[in-house]
Amino acid sequence: MNEPVRQSDASSRTVKAVSVADYIVERLAAEGIDHCFGVAGDYVFPICDAVDSSAKVKWIGCSNELNASYAADGYARIRGVAMLATTYGVGELSAINGVMGAKAERSLVFHIVGMPSYQNQRVRKIAHHTLGDGVFGNFVALSARAACCHAVIHPENCVVEMERVIAEARRNNQPAYIAVPSDYALSPVVSADVKPIVPRSNEAALQKAMAIIAERINKAKSIVVFPAFTISRLGLQKEAQKAIEALGCPFVTTLMEKCLIDEGHPQFGGMYAGAVSEAKTRQIVEGADLVLDLGGVNLNDITTAAYSGHLDLSRFITVGLDDVMIGDQVIPNVRLEDILSELAKLKPSSAPYKGKPQGLAPVNGRPSDKITMAALYPRYAAFLRAGDTVVLETGSSSLGVTPTILPDGVRVEAQVLWGSIGWATPAAFGVALADPRRRTILITGEGSHQLTANDIGAMGRFGANVIVFVLNNSGYLIERALEENPNWTYNDLAPWNYAELPKTLGCADWFTARVTTLGELDEAMKSARASKSGAYIEIMGGKMDMPPALAFAHGQLKAMYGDTP
Repeated sequence: MNEPVRQSDASSRTVKAVSVADYIVERLAAEGIDHCFGVAGDYVFPICDAVDSSAKVKWIGCSNELNASYAADGYARIRGVAMLATTYGVGELSAINGVMGAKAERSLVFHIVGMPSYQNQRVRKIAHHTLGDGVFGNFVALSARAACCHAVIHPENCVVEMERVIAEARRNNQPAYIAVPSDYALSPVVSADVKPIVPRSNEAALQKAMAIIAERINKAKSIVVFPAFTISRLGLQKEAQKAIEALGCPFVTTLMEKCLIDEGHPQFGGMYAGAVSEAKTRQIVEGADLVLDLGGVNLNDITTAAYSGHLDLSRFITVGLDDVMIGDQVIPNVRLEDILSELAKLKPSSAPYKGKPQGLAPVNGRPSDKITMAALYPRYAAFLRAGDTVVLETGSSSLGVTPTILPDGVRVEAQVLWGSIGWATPAAFGVALADPRRRTILITGEGSHQLTANDIGAMGRFGANVIVFVLNNSGYLIERALEENPNWTYNDLAPWNYAELPKTLGCADWFTARVTTLGELDEAMKSARASKSGAYIEIMGGKMDMPPALAFAHGQLKAMYGDTP
């Protein structure tokens, strides 16, 4: 891809050089991208045209730029990389929240923005989508801050800058921002002799890090491994499992790593969440001589249940994406995948840890009973099966599902750190397109769903056969739980007829249902699973009926937010 390919025009018998737009699209296709999410706009038309004419990348039009950025995030979590295209100013700024969330949670999204032409920029023309001041760099700095690297592309630097940006985005596994003036996008690429840059470990640094890690392992009486969420972003789940099996010690996960490795694995020690962890899991983690953090576990207020754990960080060795931290010592230029490979070569000094596998929670309640959270979440666990990818919305959905043991072979995606409500619906769309061999299950609440529900139409349009569960509990339950007075009017919502949305949004062949009892829910779940197209189930729940983890948070407001002055 470094040498611009020439295309033949049979009608004129001429040969023309590849344009900047075509080069960018085809170069990113070579990274494993088959779809480009976005919203068209005049300044980004050349990129849209390049995608539409590409034999490798399909244009996926979303309802708005924010939805497109969420969908790209979901896609990147499965494929390892995604493409997002928006227009200058109004488009890119609408997408910036989703791109920033991808940065926070290490999803690699290439955000391509079409700018006004260089010719108009040069003479400072007053143009639409600007501040009317003749300045065209106002938004570059903003969008660039949502990424780990950026470039403004022109024909002469296109090949070189694309390789630099791709390499830096790969090194950090975070978004890259690529801005292209519209006239430059149509100009021929100037060739350059540049080879793709592949991040690799410095061999001496790798051996130094492994020598220290091996020494600490040999001295430790008890070890626990935290495989971090970044392992799934890089597609290193199998490598992480091999390393853990070689070590022979227990591993635990936080909410962010739910099902990263099957929970039926004999070395699984449970999900760690501070004071709400099971006693055995808490002892494994907080009592360990050595905590081996593989990938950089994120110990935030959600994953630690309002900072309720007792962790001694001096016992941690943290293997990041590109370095190793041991106390105050940092060893740079060491890649996570290489450490995992080296760990897999170790021989355990004792018999491997074997925990007692936990079964699925029993499904309870009579068919005529109203739906409660105590009965709902075990049903979700029983509904899921190997080959499903479940996307959880921020709030009660993620806090209700993640403490529940799920079947082996289930993949879980949730936006725990950034926590932007509305993320899950478009993200499920991106997840479904990224791997159509698996069934995508979306579990969301009505408050979050109202922000981005219009992309249900995009799911139907592009054949993403998602099963959607929407909990209707009369408002923002997560907000009600996170304050002393749950009844403020700003936590109320417009009462939508959710079950009618798919038909309204063009999904006429979807199975839909609105359920109020456990019997109705059980029958709807069977029909949803049997459906060959999408399915959408509206679940009627209690206004203040919340899962235990959220109820715990409601009692820990001072710990989370500080004392009221």
